[in-house]
Amino acid sequence: LDDGVARGVAVPLLQRKVVREAQREIGRLWQENRISVAQEHMATAVSKAALSYLYEAAARAPSNGKRVLLSCVEGELHDFPARLVADDLDLAGFELRYLGANVSTDSLIESVIDDRPDLVALSATMFFNLPALQCALRRLRERVGPALPIMIGGAACSGAGMSARDLDANATAAETAEIISTAKRLLGLSS
Repeated sequence: LDDGVARGVAVPLLQRKVVREAQREIGRLWQENRISVAQEHMATAVSKAALSYLYEAAARAPSNGKRVLLSCVEGELHDFPARLVADDLDLAGFELRYLGANVSTDSLIESVIDDRPDLVALSATMFFNLPALQCALRRLRERVGPALPIMIGGAACSGAGMSARDLDANATAAETAEIISTAKRLLGLSS
């Protein structure tokens, strides 16, 4: 990472091609029972430290004046992908409120009401957390209405065979450029 930053390699490229790919390999090794949960957690902690380092070295876009609240749904402990998205959105000029992993639906709703974001983004990585995502979406809509744009993402969303509309969300996005352009579109920032 030091070498990449010193050579002027774009931080998002280092995040994706070095840190994210290393994290995918860690996940593969864990799924194959070639490393333990403790080793997976330790490696993920190293990856998070690398993300923090890269975040400090990154160029930031000017503020666009839009606030995004990003959270993993209740029960979702895999917050690494959401952390990547939080950094991407923040560096793209959004004001970020990142709540992290395993946020109860009640706390999520309270944060949305208190922070009044322009956009809510929810993450569900593990397929078994889809019911929690559906619950959070339903309860958010009941509490704050349909006007608040909600974007969803994570491996569970892309592998579920359901569209954002099926889940009562406004959009789903997976990769950096798509996430940023979708957020801008939902908030009327794209031309």
